[in-house]
Amino acid sequence: MTNKGPFLLDTGSDAPFPPAELALTDPDGLLAIGGDLSPARLLNAYAGGIFPWFSQGQPLLWWSPDPRMVFRTDQVHLSSRFRRSLRNSRWKIRADTAFAEVMQACAQAPRPGQDGTWITADMLAAYLQLHQLGYAHSLEVFDDEELVGGIYGVAIGRMFFGESMFSGRSGGSKVALAALARSLADRGWPLMDAQVENPHLLTMGATHLPRDQFLAQVRELVQLPGETGSWTRQYGELAASALA
Repeated sequence: MTNKGPFLLDTGSDAPFPPAELALTDPDGLLAIGGDLSPARLLNAYAGGIFPWFSQGQPLLWWSPDPRMVFRTDQVHLSSRFRRSLRNSRWKIRADTAFAEVMQACAQAPRPGQDGTWITADMLAAYLQLHQLGYAHSLEVFDDEELVGGIYGVAIGRMFFGESMFSGRSGGSKVALAALARSLADRGWPLMDAQVENPHLLTMGATHLPRDQFLAQVRELVQLPGETGSWTRQYGELAASALA
């Protein structure tokens, strides 16, 4: 019988991750401990349906929970009341113009039931490097030039792995998520990873996908031609009122 995790990873090694199917069931999804946050390691992790999640002072922890929370990009839902509120909104949405600011705002956002943040200084530096390499992206919501919401994650092939989002004003994260989903759906990216269950995401249309199904889809989507590099020019600027 094949042993389950957690597996110990060496720092600086290019060795592949153990199969995500070998993750523990308790705690749900813990696969490996250690390693590093190099670009190659992170890209290998995401392409295998694995993500890092740990708190300050903990070792690096790598996860692949079962089931997985995902969005079908053409099925993200905004309530009728919220869409009505956007009709006269002045907010504008852009891509990859304030990546570091979005990450920092996500790190500082209060999370019910959580003490501190998993977006440590090392995580910030690692994802900034992925952003500079063209694999990590953000969508930002602005009121004039004030950042009022945003979302960031990692794109490989035609698969987007959402990491975190924030609201500086009520509804800012909803607008960012809905705008991202619309953009991905329009470009033929069918699936967006949302990692673990969150009641707020469920209200917006997130669903559970058994890990084996999630992994099968990810392994196909990451092999498709993607869009490495900045998304700023191709995204342009979208009025939040267009989501109404």
